[in-house]
Amino acid sequence: MASAAVSGGLSDTEHRAQLRKAVIAATVGTTIEWYDFFIYGTAAGLVFPKLFFPHESQLAGTLAAFSTYFIGFIGRPIGAAIFGHYGDRIGRKATLIATLLVMGIATFLVALVPGYDSIGIWGAVILTVLRTLQGIGVGGEWGGSVLIAMEWSRGQKNRGLVASWPQFGVPSGLFLSNLVILAVSAWSGADFLAWGWRVPFLLSIVLVGIGLWIRLGILETPVFQKLLDEKKIEKAPMVEVIKRQPAQIILSALLRMAEQAPFYIFTAFIFAYATGTLKMSRDMVLAAVLVASCVSFITIPLSGHISDRIGRRKMYLIGAATTGVFGFVYFALLGTLSPTLVFLAIVLSLIPHDMMYGPQSALIAEAFTPRLRYSGSSLGYQLASIIAGGPAPLIATALIASYHNPYAVAGYIAVCAVVSLVSTAMMPDYTGKDISEEYDAVPAGR
Repeated sequence: MASAAVSGGLSDTEHRAQLRKAVIAATVGTTIEWYDFFIYGTAAGLVFPKLFFPHESQLAGTLAAFSTYFIGFIGRPIGAAIFGHYGDRIGRKATLIATLLVMGIATFLVALVPGYDSIGIWGAVILTVLRTLQGIGVGGEWGGSVLIAMEWSRGQKNRGLVASWPQFGVPSGLFLSNLVILAVSAWSGADFLAWGWRVPFLLSIVLVGIGLWIRLGILETPVFQKLLDEKKIEKAPMVEVIKRQPAQIILSALLRMAEQAPFYIFTAFIFAYATGTLKMSRDMVLAAVLVASCVSFITIPLSGHISDRIGRRKMYLIGAATTGVFGFVYFALLGTLSPTLVFLAIVLSLIPHDMMYGPQSALIAEAFTPRLRYSGSSLGYQLASIIAGGPAPLIATALIASYHNPYAVAGYIAVCAVVSLVSTAMMPDYTGKDISEEYDAVPAGR
């Protein structure tokens, strides 16, 4: 029997039902958005150098393709600013629907872009514009998906686990995108470069329809509804959060260095490096990334759950330190040129990442006061895209070209880990505290 009414007039039973719907909506939605984002990264390593930059050398073509890839990361802070504003003004639900549409339509249109042989450099220009729109969509997605789940979680003891489920969309999207590309690659065979690569992009429109149907069925979060009821909505939340909580924004970006930069080395750069430099089979690399994403199905929520027990900050520090060491192990295994060990390196690569990614959403989102939470957490989170995720494949490619030694890339990963360790140590930790009430900016590290 339902107990006394709680937030928004809902009973305990109804609240739990809404929590389940919110978690499902956030996870399915982020899966679709990251599917869209990742198929571009895979195509950038396998197809785009030949299709859009055919007259460049292999190195120059790869750098050019990853440059269009980087553009999407520049769009992410823009999306964070736009959708963060509306997420704190009109609500989490409506904003999430808009991000899904922007991302899905842009991805679908990538499938229709003609190659260099048809319209010359204009193909790359159109690709860049669509990639920017992808970045804007993803930039607004993360904050809303985390908040729609976390703000329905009434208890303090499982918030890290609940907030980790939207992060689950990353390995799900990675798995789905690589699975589809692997299937299409086998189906189209020699025609993969001609037309097969376009099929995964076309399929994205079906996924967007599913995501919209799911997201339309959820209610606004109790935390945001409370802000509406108490008339505490900010007119300019993005400006206000920059004024009130600048330290949390900067630290949110910097602590992601060890998580985001290596991730895109392990999941995007690896395609160009393994198939081009190591001469490994494309399908073997795709299969290895598929298995790695399956491992993340376990390690992301597990890491979020552990953070509820030992604290977000402590769990994150452990993950950052592990990542700094693992970079050298990773490239040592790749250097053996043994398909088995290369496969093992790729499969293991996301575990250190997941030790940070699981607790990350709660660690960042909890640091911001409710009326500024969508804007602040989104901006801090997505600023990392410019300094970490976006340039990572470019930096890794340039380091290999300059030093002809993969351990230079491992050194880069280690530097990222040090930045994250320092930043995380300074980040406030709200594990187990009430985040539904307004609170002022606090000194970092408290």
